Amino acid sequence: MAHQSALIAEDIQAYLKQHEVKSLLRFITCGSVDDGKSTLIGRLLYDSKMIFEDQLAALEADSKKVGTQGGEIDFALLVDGLAAEREQGITIDVAYRFFSTDKRKFIVADTPGHEQYTRNMVTGASTADAAVILIDARKGVLTQTRRHSFLVSLLGIRHVVLAINKMDLVGWSQETFEQIVADYHDFAAQIGIRDFTAIPMSALKGDNITEASANTPWYAGPPLMRWLEDAPVEDDLQEKPFRMPVQWVNRPNLDFRGFSGQIASGIVKPGQKVKALPSGRESTVERIVTMRGDLDQAVAGQSVTITLKDEIDVSRGDVLAAASEPPEVADQFESTIVWFDDEALLPGRPYLLKLGTRTVTAQITEPKHKVNVNTLEKLAATRLELNEIGVCNLALSAPIAFDPYVENKDLGGFILIDRLSNRTVGAGLLNFALRRSQNIHWQALDVHKEARSALKGQKPRVVWFTGLSGAGKSTIANLVEKRLHAEGRHTYILDGDNVRHGLNKDLGFTEEDRVENIRRVAEVAKLMVDAGLIVLVSFISPFRAERRMARELMGEREFVEVFIDTPLAEAEKRDVKGLYKKARAGELKNFTGIDSPYEPPENGEIRIDTTAISPDQAAEQIFAWLEGGFDPGI
Repeated sequence: MAHQSALIAEDIQAYLKQHEVKSLLRFITCGSVDDGKSTLIGRLLYDSKMIFEDQLAALEADSKKVGTQGGEIDFALLVDGLAAEREQGITIDVAYRFFSTDKRKFIVADTPGHEQYTRNMVTGASTADAAVILIDARKGVLTQTRRHSFLVSLLGIRHVVLAINKMDLVGWSQETFEQIVADYHDFAAQIGIRDFTAIPMSALKGDNITEASANTPWYAGPPLMRWLEDAPVEDDLQEKPFRMPVQWVNRPNLDFRGFSGQIASGIVKPGQKVKALPSGRESTVERIVTMRGDLDQAVAGQSVTITLKDEIDVSRGDVLAAASEPPEVADQFESTIVWFDDEALLPGRPYLLKLGTRTVTAQITEPKHKVNVNTLEKLAATRLELNEIGVCNLALSAPIAFDPYVENKDLGGFILIDRLSNRTVGAGLLNFALRRSQNIHWQALDVHKEARSALKGQKPRVVWFTGLSGAGKSTIANLVEKRLHAEGRHTYILDGDNVRHGLNKDLGFTEEDRVENIRRVAEVAKLMVDAGLIVLVSFISPFRAERRMARELMGEREFVEVFIDTPLAEAEKRDVKGLYKKARAGELKNFTGIDSPYEPPENGEIRIDTTAISPDQAAEQIFAWLEGGFDPGI
């Protein structure tokens, strides 16, 4: 190394042995653009002697070519590795770096300052024990300072340094330093940051980084490196009740069945009573198995395999917990969500929610409010846009075991995933379970769907007609129902226009309202299928996500998607209701095909080309497809 530790050169084995027993601190650097985050980390790496000779040579060459310090070493280049970062002089992605001192090991996440990369900052902060919030002494507390501080508080980081950087550019003014500290203190108190350490520094020059600076005789606090070495590492997880999300059911042979995962909190020992959740079944820990042999106990942070004395049903995604202090189980919550995606969060749209090792489907109701992180004002909202933060209710497809985020990050923090693209679109914190999730239970009934179907002599189904306005959905659905009725089938049509006169008369045509429109209709269709009916649903239903949601509400082979495929030009040519004309004139907003998208089915059961066949022929074709599924038992 360029500045290697003496112990590395003298006795590498002793160095590695010393390394094993050091504590580890994870921290982030955050703040506004150009506050010096990357430079600070580069300086820490340099001063902690963690730069190899070839890295130093490359850094010196890069500093002369693309650096911002007039040929002098630009420490930011140690962290900003992307070409776009070096060209613009900004951080775009989260950069993780490891370094160590004689006292402690560190993993630091350099997070972006730009507002558009707030999601990256949340990613970096999600595992941090401490935060270093940088402020440019020339600029003071800025919008992004407030945004990142709010997120630090929201994510439960309790150890905070306010690093007031570039003090050399304000003449090491004590007055400037104290004014910034006072301004930040007022804001910090409002967001719940009760304690922080303010340090005047120059990351570029190295003042108050590893050693006290002679330029700040008026500052009596520690330099940054000493603060990082002395900051308490959170070990209170061991004091909390035992929790272990099951990642893998370990079954190498007939004689061994264990449950593998990382312990999220607490301590577990052989002979301890545990409960598997959400099932609630109890057993006793028999062994704690690792690659190096069995353990007498395991603690938070360890990855182990636990065997139980009883053969109870435990699967991936379940949680093993202390039987005396189990977590709650619920399927409806209040949550705080940070939205990551360019496409807005739409209430009612189903997303995948991943918490620990468990993945379920989640629907989000209309946000209770969103937060203006600059003023902390709670604002009314119908959706969340990119980087916005809001409080929303969640409804899940199945109960999950959880702890509130403030008590346990692993069992209270989740991500949201788009079900079609598999993009991570949001992250959230569970605040508490809604009371109705414990008070409302499914009522078992003696007369069930199969009995009603047998009485009617048919297999209930949903025949879902989708296509552009004017495609011919209602006309063809009506003809299909007449054909079914003639054969003695029990049917009902749910038509888009008719339903909007009653059940959905409170909804407009925004994306949020369209999602809710289809959610309600899908739930009604499900009830009608439960009654044994063949339900014909005729709705534009422009979004694949909502049609998929409707499909998943039904049983196997109960959902038939019929795509009435009519080109936009043909549908607009027909324009029986004059809607396309109004949309083109700007009199109708959010009209599908004009200023609102239509997503055609990718794997529907039936496709009808209305430019090639008549409505009567289409109805006969659909009837012929359905004919084999009407008899009971098919």
